[in-house]
Amino acid sequence: MSNPTHDRIQADIAQHPVMLYMKGTPNFPQCGFSARVVQILNHVGVPFHSANVLEDMELREGVKQFSQWPTIPQLYVNGEFVGGCDIVTEMFQSGELETMLKGKGAAEAAA
Repeated sequence: MSNPTHDRIQADIAQHPVMLYMKGTPNFPQCGFSARVVQILNHVGVPFHSANVLEDMELREGVKQFSQWPTIPQLYVNGEFVGGCDIVTEMFQSGELETMLKGKGAAEAAA
């Protein structure tokens, strides 16, 4: 059985090398965790695409099922689920996030 929400997520993460599902928008995050991930991505200098899950309840629930991860925000890099705020923060602090983004070619604009 086809799931239009999962199809949309699959298309998003295939089309955008760095995709963030968040509450609010990058210019107006509506939760502290989403704001922190946006701040980290901006600091690393990586261009990213985002989707506001507060505008679409099906997307909000669908992305949790898709990743089997219970919280928002969720970061995908080159089609792979990276994690939520805590994981992204830890990876940023260790330098692993920037290495991963550059290693996957997602941060070429930042280089």
